[in-house]
Amino acid sequence: MEEHKIEKLQVENFEDVSGYGIIGEINNQKIILGNNKILSKYNIENKHHEDEKELANQGNSIIYIIKDEQIIGLVGVNDIVRGNAKEVINNINKKNIETIMLTGDNKQTAEKIANELGITKVVANVIPSEKSEMIKKLRQENKHVMMCGDGINDSPALANADIGVSVKSGTDIAMDSSDVILTKNDLQSILTLITISEKTVKNIKQNLFWAFFYNLLMIPVAIGILRPIGITINPLLASLAMVFSSLTVILNTLRLKKYL
Repeated sequence: MEEHKIEKLQVENFEDVSGYGIIGEINNQKIILGNNKILSKYNIENKHHEDEKELANQGNSIIYIIKDEQIIGLVGVNDIVRGNAKEVINNINKKNIETIMLTGDNKQTAEKIANELGITKVVANVIPSEKSEMIKKLRQENKHVMMCGDGINDSPALANADIGVSVKSGTDIAMDSSDVILTKNDLQSILTLITISEKTVKNIKQNLFWAFFYNLLMIPVAIGILRPIGITINPLLASLAMVFSSLTVILNTLRLKKYL
């Protein structure tokens, strides 16, 4: 701003309208910045539907600039899709996991991005509380929900999901609301998280099998149940078998390290 000699203006009575935009006063004039929902909230007439549509067709999220209850400008903000996003979404879909985009952006822009990435379902024009309600609805349908987000608006949904996932570069409130914080700012980490979770559950089942296998095999023999048919074993050998049981569980668990 100093380089271009742009004057800094003092903002007073600032207000964050969650899910809609922001409000403030500059030189005693009320200024509103927000999406098209903020127009309805404050009963502001919109004569720029075609302009919004044109910007949305280019994949932009639309920000209205309102001064003294009159629209004085539109800003199109184009989200940059991460390079590996399409590949990650494709691999998640291959695991038969339904992908849903929850966004406050307009439907047209959201669907354009979702189609590019291969996202299964789009729920657009939602405020933070509506994101949270969507998560609750999915859970009521007996679905296991993992919510990934990094912004303030995502925090209610992150808290209500079975697993809330944020990234290290996310907002503090998003990280506080999450169960998992990814240390790498890379979408591939989400796929790694899912893979490790699947392998961990499989590993637990294998460990339970081996633990019960040794117990069921050795304990009855050690206490002499099979003595009538001539099968006996020294209790010390049975104890040694329990050591092998523990070693089997430990070594099997260590195999998970190759997925980290």
